Amino acid sequence: MRTSRDATTSQTPEHEDIAHESTEHPNPESHESPEPQRRSPAPLEGRRIRAAVIGTGAIASGSHLPALAALAAEGEVEVVAAVDIDAAAVKRFCADGGVPHGYTDLDRMLAEQRPDLVTICTPPTLHRDQTVAALRAGAWVWCEKPPVPTLADFDAVEAAEGTEGGPYASIVFQHRFGSGAQHVRRLLADEAMGRPLVAHCQTTWYRNAAYYAVPWRGKWETEGGGPAMGHGIHQMDLLLDLLGPWSEVRAMAGRLVHDVQTEDVSTALVRFESGALATVVNSVLSPDEVSRIRIDCERATVELTHLYGHSNDNWRITPVPDAPAEDVTAWQDFGADVPSSHLAQLRDLVTSMRAGERPRSSGADGRTSLELITALYKSAFTDTTVRAGEIRPGDPYYTALHGGAPGWAPATHEEASA
Repeated sequence: MRTSRDATTSQTPEHEDIAHESTEHPNPESHESPEPQRRSPAPLEGRRIRAAVIGTGAIASGSHLPALAALAAEGEVEVVAAVDIDAAAVKRFCADGGVPHGYTDLDRMLAEQRPDLVTICTPPTLHRDQTVAALRAGAWVWCEKPPVPTLADFDAVEAAEGTEGGPYASIVFQHRFGSGAQHVRRLLADEAMGRPLVAHCQTTWYRNAAYYAVPWRGKWETEGGGPAMGHGIHQMDLLLDLLGPWSEVRAMAGRLVHDVQTEDVSTALVRFESGALATVVNSVLSPDEVSRIRIDCERATVELTHLYGHSNDNWRITPVPDAPAEDVTAWQDFGADVPSSHLAQLRDLVTSMRAGERPRSSGADGRTSLELITALYKSAFTDTTVRAGEIRPGDPYYTALHGGAPGWAPATHEEASA
């Protein structure tokens, strides 16, 4: 599967800009650069949205650029620039995708091209600084998952957003979008099949030793987390989008196969505010790979089974034996098939931009899955039940998903030497 970590971009320039001499840029990990003057978003009425892509790896070329190109063909957007620390990579990306301007310096691109929308396809440790820079330059942001490594980072991004009318930062959670998820979300919200009672959320994938031989994988600092954060986040986010707010979680995590800092498997029990109970399993140890959500309601079971994306055919609704035929027909009518995809979410985001409205999977709506994942880690590493809203500034898990837990936090230099 392509992920944001396939990209090779950083804010720290190591090459001359393709068209311009590169300038010095602050260390992206410092968060201490002087705050530039905020630029107001440009009016969007009557013109194409100017978009720029940050990071030119696999997720950018395979998912973001095709989605942008589809909307460009409809007259909605134009891709004006791309940025990558690797001058050769961004040059290839621009040539292959017909992008007119390539840069190795993010700030220079923002100042010269003044994009309305920036799509971020870089590793998670860069997301915070790159998102904040784009927001302050007046651009809306569409950032690959995981959004940022910690709740502290997420709150810093949200603080940099505009107020009335944007700009806002949205996260790529494309599994929420498409006709299947939209239909089931409406059925559950209306309780058409009765109250949701029991749920199962499963991301059981397989990653071998060669996958973890890549130096940044399996490390808190560079990958952000294990399968709960980097793999299962999509299904957990979709589960939350369907069932609404969660109230408490109890979890376990383990390293059963791989020699990594993070976990390679986790399980959790989640209670929702509605009273529904769910089990969550995230694994990279499972040769029979599947992504699955199952929700048992009072009058029917709805199940989604797929791997990396879904269409109407991946959903199944099984009614109770005495359900009226007309109800069953309505439940099983998903309408025209719109698969989950980057394009489906980007189309929704562009609509929000033109309306000056906060998009889905941004702000509090985008934070909910990161909060659940953070709580999952805290519960697993402290052997306690964690409740929604509990992890706040001052909590060690607010600033690091490992929370400094013995046996899970990265070893210090002194510990490693000993």
